[in-house]
Amino acid sequence: MAIAITIPRLGWNMDQGTFVGWLRRDGESVRPGDPLFTLEGEKAAQDVEADESGILRIAPTAPAAGEVVAVGTVIGHLLRPGESAPIDGGTPVGPHGEPPHARAIVGIAPPPPSLRPPRSGRNRISPLARRLARELGVDWTRLVGSGSTGRIRKVDILAAAERAPRPDGAPIAGRSVPIGATRRTIAERMTRSRQVTAPVTLHATADATNLVNLRAQYKASASPGRETPGYLDVVVKLAAMMLRDHPMLHARWDEDRLILPDEPHIGIAVDTEEGLLVPVIRGAAGLRLGEIAARSRDLARRARERRIRPEEMQGGTFTITNLGAYGVESFTPIINPPECAVLGMGRIVREPVMIDDRVIGRDRMRLSLTFDHRIVDGAPAARFLRALAGAIENPAPWLIP
Repeated sequence: MAIAITIPRLGWNMDQGTFVGWLRRDGESVRPGDPLFTLEGEKAAQDVEADESGILRIAPTAPAAGEVVAVGTVIGHLLRPGESAPIDGGTPVGPHGEPPHARAIVGIAPPPPSLRPPRSGRNRISPLARRLARELGVDWTRLVGSGSTGRIRKVDILAAAERAPRPDGAPIAGRSVPIGATRRTIAERMTRSRQVTAPVTLHATADATNLVNLRAQYKASASPGRETPGYLDVVVKLAAMMLRDHPMLHARWDEDRLILPDEPHIGIAVDTEEGLLVPVIRGAAGLRLGEIAARSRDLARRARERRIRPEEMQGGTFTITNLGAYGVESFTPIINPPECAVLGMGRIVREPVMIDDRVIGRDRMRLSLTFDHRIVDGAPAARFLRALAGAIENPAPWLIP
């Protein structure tokens, strides 16, 4: 009996994913555990493996690379020798036996949707198209979809939105860029952060002269093939150490209670072509600085290559984002819920400072701490920030060689 290959659910809230591409050719024999295709979910791309052995037959209606496809959609079959795939490609079913949502194809221009008077009853519309219509303010009840049965799809909503008159009466020149799964997830999480937290941001300046000198020593004494710790690596270590003494700053809001983790797990914001990803360095307080440097480089590299695993971006208790490398001195970072706080690192600037009635040049770093005022008050947050600034000003005692 033919075994259907369906789009799996990679996350609890996932109802669609972006098909990246096949990893096996049509007609090729596969065994359990062999990767079949790559699918991009809410946070990362992941290879989907075969559960059974058989000969791969890719369905004629299988998605092309870059298409958005609903969870549960049948995209192929595994066959025994001499067996044929279902003529109609099979009936798509969801991961729990439910019928899936209609597949939304991105980048294919549909025929212009026709208009009709509103009618009673329910139009046939995919859940994705319904959600998009609500976001764009399109009255989908007056549309006839381009699906084979008149079903309204995402492309119909986008076309209707383009045809709608602009408030100023003038069309906007430009091209349409589809919103990928990662960018959509980022948008949803950032919006949720503003909705469910009470954010307050504190700013401080730390004397980073000793930190700059320490990193110069690391670079001068670095062995070939070993990672040289960067400023972010040092701050990850120092923040994790300070969080042990200020546990409320890495507490997590969980409905009617607070969760205080046993150890800090530090998320590091990584800029990728698809958007911001936050892999997690677990147990950072107990790691040596060299271990943190090696892990942060590995996680960042695989995040940019879209090879990071979803579980490597889960379980963080505190996030650090560094825009200093881009010349930014100070900014207001956004909390990554359900975490309590996020630290922003600004660039290090050489400035004149008064010390004992003398003007001396010192390296100074701006720090920005955004915290959830529901969980912690301003004074405890300020004490944590002051302790972290003090550790940055004299980092050597806190670092394990």
